[in-house]
Amino acid sequence: MYRIGEIVDGVVTGILPYGAFVQLDNQTQGLIHISECRSAYIHHVGDELTIGQELQVMVLDIDQYTGKISLSRRIVIESAHASSHDDQPIADRGYRHYWTNSHLEIGFRPIAENKDDMISEALTRLMK
Repeated sequence: MYRIGEIVDGVVTGILPYGAFVQLDNQTQGLIHISECRSAYIHHVGDELTIGQELQVMVLDIDQYTGKISLSRRIVIESAHASSHDDQPIADRGYRHYWTNSHLEIGFRPIAENKDDMISEALTRLMK
């Protein structure tokens, strides 16, 4: 079982326009999105990675329902360039990947504002 923030070894098994598939073990594969290959612009993933290449990646996310694993090579490369006196684990160096916009502070307001319509719609569906 893998954990978010964990650094793991893998082998590139496939390259597509949007990223590269990495085999982590006999049963587990993850995807490095093109934006997580490195910190610079990449025109083609194949210019950066090759099939069969061994590399280290960080587990960014594990989808709770599908089990799909998102990986980052970029954070591993950036941490290698960090100062050698930094003994802090890579996962604790301030890098966080958020799938939502953390700048919005709307909370439950949209639900509260639409509650009556949602209840009405649900009751209508139950009556059918």
